[in-house]
Amino acid sequence: MTPRAADRARYDRATAHLDAPVAIVDLEAFDDNAADLVRRAAGKPIRVASKSVRCRALLERVLARDGFAGIMSFTLDESLWLARAGFDDVLLAYPSADRAGFAELARDPKLAAAVTVMVDDVAQLDLIDASRAGGAEEIRVCLELDTALHLLGGRVRIGARRSPLRTPADLAEVARSVVRRPGFRLVGIMAYEGHVAGVGDSVAGRPLRSRAIRLMQSAARRELAERRAAVVRAVRAVAPDLEFVNGGGTGSVQHTAAEDAVTEIAAGSGLFVPRLFDNYTSFDGRPAALFAQPVVRRPGVGVVTVLGGGYPASGVAGPDRLPVPYLPEGLRYDPQEGPGEVQTPLLGSPADDLRIGDKVWFRHAKAGELCERFDALRLVEGDRITATVPTYRGEGQTFL
Repeated sequence: MTPRAADRARYDRATAHLDAPVAIVDLEAFDDNAADLVRRAAGKPIRVASKSVRCRALLERVLARDGFAGIMSFTLDESLWLARAGFDDVLLAYPSADRAGFAELARDPKLAAAVTVMVDDVAQLDLIDASRAGGAEEIRVCLELDTALHLLGGRVRIGARRSPLRTPADLAEVARSVVRRPGFRLVGIMAYEGHVAGVGDSVAGRPLRSRAIRLMQSAARRELAERRAAVVRAVRAVAPDLEFVNGGGTGSVQHTAAEDAVTEIAAGSGLFVPRLFDNYTSFDGRPAALFAQPVVRRPGVGVVTVLGGGYPASGVAGPDRLPVPYLPEGLRYDPQEGPGEVQTPLLGSPADDLRIGDKVWFRHAKAGELCERFDALRLVEGDRITATVPTYRGEGQTFL
């Protein structure tokens, strides 16, 4: 029996009493992945990206481990919800225009002490001030650095379009605006190098493309390390008491941790290891989060149909954004249908061994987005479910 076949047998036994659709997290794989992230971070704390987990129980589990500290959230509403629930160090990774949220933040000392908001434009400070509604609490602020790699004199850009702040002078100027402005305190810098941390460098069947990605990422790491260090020096000259410099992501943990200027690493997807993280040479994680759909039809030889399953991930539309049939091994989509909203035909010889009601296990393309489809995760240890925990959706929270 192959390791994957053994996993399938365990998952089927653990969920034999449950009807699909069902979502699970294999706790042994989850914990192994967490330990690997800590090993690669080499002593620097890891701030957990909540959008990649979207389950409070699992956030609590990983934050109880040595090597993890704090949450990186994705909306202000989520940040306030987590802070009200007792998480005391929440960094909002994106600017917000949530006026009601800022009003609540500005009038509640507990929330204001726990939540740090992201800023890359003085206009965002104006919006926060206009939203205070009389609240006088000091707002903790983090500045974001644009990490994109510019080539050919800036004519070629590689990297996400995030912050407009690119140079040490850019960030120092906004830092001065924050420091001079009553009601705000500058506490951090964030720089997410998604073109390094979130792009696999070993694409199956594409050796030339893989080599090109590795060359690009090597150049990007060198350029960013030098520029990030200069940015930190410039901002610390304005705000000497800066508390943290956050960088990295699952795919770049060890490289970002090696930079002296960086004080903490962000990571989250590496806990679940969705399919987009199969194509990396820098680490080898274990798939921990899966979902199962039931076989409901057997249209012919070498074909079964499962209920639903069309759960595409965000990003540029393409085959890599689709879930992948994982267990039993050897199933594939019908190219004329793909994964559907209400039914998904699957082709391959393993189909002939599946019966009506059997489970087919899938991996989502991305990590936390799976939790937008399920209200609970079944936590598997060995071949047993040891707990059932709600996702954000299961707690009635849909932040985006």
